[in-house]
Amino acid sequence: MIRSKSRRDVRAGRRCDRGASAVEFALVLPMLLLLVFGIIDFGRLLNAQIKTTEAAREGARAATVFAGTGAQRRSAAVGRVQAVDSAIGVDQASSTFCDPPLTANEDATVHTTYTFDWITPVGDLAGMFGAGSWGASITVKGKGVMPCRA
Repeated sequence: MIRSKSRRDVRAGRRCDRGASAVEFALVLPMLLLLVFGIIDFGRLLNAQIKTTEAAREGARAATVFAGTGAQRRSAAVGRVQAVDSAIGVDQASSTFCDPPLTANEDATVHTTYTFDWITPVGDLAGMFGAGSWGASITVKGKGVMPCRA
C-alpha cells in the first residue's frame, strides 16, 4: 500500500526552505542594481558625448558665419561653445577658425573637451578590469567642421 505524505512531513519540508528566497534576493539585488545604474551612467555618458559634439559643431558654425578678424571669429566660436554648456572647453591649439585671408576649400574645425564624472560605481568596476585608473573621470571629445565663407 502506498502511503501519502502526512501534513507533518509537508510542513517539515517547507521549514527547511525557510529564508532561501531572502538569500537568493540578497545575491541577485546587487547585480540588478549595478545593471540599472550602469544603464543610467552610460546614458549620461552618451548625452555628454552628444552635447560635446553639438557644442563643437555650433562653435565651428559661429566661426564660419561671423564676419570679422581671426580673433573675433575665435571669440565668437568659443562664446558659442560656452553658450551650449559652460563646462565644455575648446582646444584652441588644434582648432582652426577661418582666419583671413581665406583660401579655397578651407574649413573651420573646433575641437571640444568635457570631463565626465561617474555617479555610480560603474567607473570603479571598469577600473578594476583595466579600463583606465580606479574610478577616474573620462575626457569626452567632440569635433565640429564647417566650410568657411568668404
